[in-house]
Amino acid sequence: MLLHQKLIHPEINGIIGAAGHHSKILIADGNYPASSTLGPNAELVSLNLMPGVVTCAQVMEALLSAVPIEAANTMGIPEDDPYAKFGPPPVWAEYEKLIDEAGLDVNFEPIPKWDFYEAVRSPDLVLTIQTADQALWANLLLTVGVRTPNQ
Repeated sequence: MLLHQKLIHPEINGIIGAAGHHSKILIADGNYPASSTLGPNAELVSLNLMPGVVTCAQVMEALLSAVPIEAANTMGIPEDDPYAKFGPPPVWAEYEKLIDEAGLDVNFEPIPKWDFYEAVRSPDLVLTIQTADQALWANLLLTVGVRTPNQ
């Protein structure tokens, strides 16, 4: 299942190497309550060294090089949230750019906030990677896909 281009973290490689099609990986920003929302089958890897190091986009880039992805979902911003009036967060455009650069035909869409929390409590979640990303609304849920013959 692994593609191995950039990702070198041994624990993350072990977890995603054992994951199968439709498994889910959460890349959590620095504001996300990772330890209290961990799914029953998920492992938590903390990469939050200091504020802003590492970012969700950096983790996403490494994961896109290592495992096939079939879907990417952000946490949707509720209409009554003060941030909603500003439109999509800039980090979402960064995610879309990484998906394009990886040459993936991936659905990229928000899941309403409370449904997102339910999705990450799913038994399909195998890994939560806690970052120190300071960007608002940077949480990203990736769904593992299937390797194609040319991978």
